[in-house]
Amino acid sequence: MERLKNKVAIITGGASGIGKVTARLFAAEGAAVVITDINEPKLKLVAEEIAAFGGKILAVKQDVTSEYDWMVVVQSALDEFGRIDILFNNAGIEIKSGKWADISLEDFQRILNVNLVSQFLGIKAVANEMISNGKGSIINMSSTAGFIATKAHPAYTASKGGSRLLTKAAAKEYAASGLRVNSIHPGITLTELTIGLMDSEEGRKYLNSSNPMQRAATGDEIANAVLFLASDESSFVTGTELVVDGGQISV
Repeated sequence: MERLKNKVAIITGGASGIGKVTARLFAAEGAAVVITDINEPKLKLVAEEIAAFGGKILAVKQDVTSEYDWMVVVQSALDEFGRIDILFNNAGIEIKSGKWADISLEDFQRILNVNLVSQFLGIKAVANEMISNGKGSIINMSSTAGFIATKAHPAYTASKGGSRLLTKAAAKEYAASGLRVNSIHPGITLTELTIGLMDSEEGRKYLNSSNPMQRAATGDEIANAVLFLASDESSFVTGTELVVDGGQISV
């Protein structure tokens, strides 16, 4: 316990899924946590749940594609907790797959903005505060799609591949300043967005064949990997990809 004692973390996409689970874990490990999301009602519920067990929590509505909103989030974190040590760039979306000809430019750009551009904005927003502290950890949510392209998801694949290399570029930029920047690459994970896969025989077969472990990850399994990258236990880890996929990309 208390692996993040006296640290302040910002987690985007904190109203559901991996972001919600990670926020709970970070708070339980001693961090003060700022959770952000576009869905304000759900965000408040998560904040109330964490506060109920004594966690230090602040909820801020945010459009992660807005540079102004990033300024608001950073200032809110500083006003409430006085510093920023960790950023988990977790927010992301995926629009229903289909043939390339059926994917609009608007949808393609929206996925890139939410999944990739937001990470660039987040890094820019927190970097100076972390440098003033002498160190910091930034974790970018990528995916196994950052390694393996799928023809039905061109925008999602492009965004996750971009996240992987954006991470490496930032790691090189900021390493000498004490900032560590890493990406995490989950395989299929059971969240609110994917739980419906288990409702059909076809979905269960897909899950069972997607990796050698023949199951999906739980949110807790991904959150624990994020915790490692956020903590001082990974103090010499930067510019790397932490793959948590049950062996999917190894076969």
